Amino acid sequence: MKRIQPSRGARGFTLLELVIVLIILGTIMAFLAPRIFGNVGKANQALAKAKMEQLSGQLEILRLEVGRYPNASEGLKALVDKPAGMDKWNGPYVKDQTTLKDPWGNDFRYNQPGRDNRPFEIVTLGADGKEGGEGEDKDLVN
Repeated sequence: MKRIQPSRGARGFTLLELVIVLIILGTIMAFLAPRIFGNVGKANQALAKAKMEQLSGQLEILRLEVGRYPNASEGLKALVDKPAGMDKWNGPYVKDQTTLKDPWGNDFRYNQPGRDNRPFEIVTLGADGKEGGEGEDKDLVN
């Protein structure tokens, strides 16, 4: 059987050509990656603030229906499951337990009463899950 040789223009890439393309792509990513991933932290903080505002609104609705905010032991779970003693509870006020987690997968903290004579506060400890921090690790309080 006679073997047919492909024409010069129909052959694949050489190893050298593939290496050059990978080097070019790597160089481009080295410049773009810090910008892309730097914005992820800011986006997570904005998402955490939005979720905290949403939870605050749902707590207000619960208070209007029940007559009080959940206490510290009932916590934010009172938005999902009816606590004992809340006869007028008309929830669930949020769809599921994942709403009670910050963008980094940690549970939001709920304090009742809150600081500065506030009726409650919702806190996230940021990406590191520890008190204090800078940037993406900064604690957020609503």
